[in-house]
Amino acid sequence: MKTFTIPTREQVTPANQAIFDNLKNMIGFVPNLYATFAHSDHALGNFLTLQNSKTSINAKEREVLNLVVSEINDCSYCLSAHTVFAKKNGFTDEQIIEIRKAELTFDPKLAILAQLAKSITENKGHADAQLLTEFYEAGYNEGNLVDIIMIIGDKVITNYLHAVTEIPVDWPLAPSLK
Repeated sequence: MKTFTIPTREQVTPANQAIFDNLKNMIGFVPNLYATFAHSDHALGNFLTLQNSKTSINAKEREVLNLVVSEINDCSYCLSAHTVFAKKNGFTDEQIIEIRKAELTFDPKLAILAQLAKSITENKGHADAQLLTEFYEAGYNEGNLVDIIMIIGDKVITNYLHAVTEIPVDWPLAPSLK
């Protein structure tokens, strides 16, 4: 298989250079996966627009979705990055493991969110009907479901990009559950 290179700032378009500069200012570095998007003149900007779009899903819920989908898709890169973000959003190491397994004991509303995300991801968009009922009973609505699908789609994009490119993980490595 061809080794996928990680472009440097000097190797990308001026538009992507500006994005690299913003990422460095916000995160402190340009994550390898984001840099990999910059092989395309437009993908990095398009992806960041999707990732940063307005949503009815709060930051903690978003990290639950990111971790569950990345676990199902076996993406070490995204699991590692989102473990860092989950901790920044107040989750403990033990809670993060529960989230990744979609077996949450600490929050019933987040538990149904995790189970639904797992069902949607494992079943290629088809969710278990009982889980959908429980999702609505937990206080979520149709708009939330649409936003959740958008977030799952965002995460599938990065999971797949990492799976195909196998670029190095540049975050503290998340522990394996296997």
